[in-house]
Amino acid sequence: MALAMQQQRIEPTTQPTAESVAIELRNVTVAYRSYKERPTTLKESIIRSVRTRSLRHFSTFNALSDVSFQIPRGSVTGIIGSNGSGKSTLLKVLAGVLRPSKGFVNVNGSIGSLIELGIGFDPEMNAVENILLNGSLHRRTSEEMRTRIPNILAFSELEEFSTTPIKYYSSGMLARLGFATAIDIDPDVLLVDEVLGVGDERFQNRCHEVFRRFFESEKTIVMVSHDLEMLQKKTQRIILVSRGHIVFDGDPETAVRMYRDNSYETALRKNV
Repeated sequence: MALAMQQQRIEPTTQPTAESVAIELRNVTVAYRSYKERPTTLKESIIRSVRTRSLRHFSTFNALSDVSFQIPRGSVTGIIGSNGSGKSTLLKVLAGVLRPSKGFVNVNGSIGSLIELGIGFDPEMNAVENILLNGSLHRRTSEEMRTRIPNILAFSELEEFSTTPIKYYSSGMLARLGFATAIDIDPDVLLVDEVLGVGDERFQNRCHEVFRRFFESEKTIVMVSHDLEMLQKKTQRIILVSRGHIVFDGDPETAVRMYRDNSYETALRKNV
């Protein structure tokens, strides 16, 4: 079953976001088309489109539906939900990796994304070239990124493979490079999606140390995780997502209790 984005116009904001707000989402929807049949060749695709121009051969569904919230600067927010609930889609929208079908998204400050480590890397390029590419995507100058290259390679333990195209990297090597590149940019907003299983135990301990420093620096952090105990300890607020809707936004203990006893399904039926 093939999927394609349903493109719609994004409505502009009419009011500036307050400086105390790090992230603002307003009425964000991410819609997909789910095709019933998938053409295997260009010829088949053209013939099918001519023959069935007036027929509907796809259905639409919303990965996110009319989502709105604000996140203050310096806060730590958790996002939880069952698999397929839309939480990772939400994080990708915040990171700018995924364009919403409609709605408004604003992030004040630079973004570090630990979502799909290595996303945006070019497999034909080597580590150094991809570090420079990643920096340009985050609006960093080539000169600035070149000064960061030694630290990134050292942290990822890839100095001897720095000129090797990353298509030859193992998944662990690629993940280490992605993690090291993302955190070295020292972002104002850090987005995290279940990435602490990267590498061996020694590397994971170093990752945890990085996160400890981020928490202490009072940066804005948004975390998706199934580690509910950790989220209760580290966050001031948890957003519970189900079937693309926010069903609870507030106290971490309440959010975790609702998730565990499935009472959020009742809230969802009332709001949808």
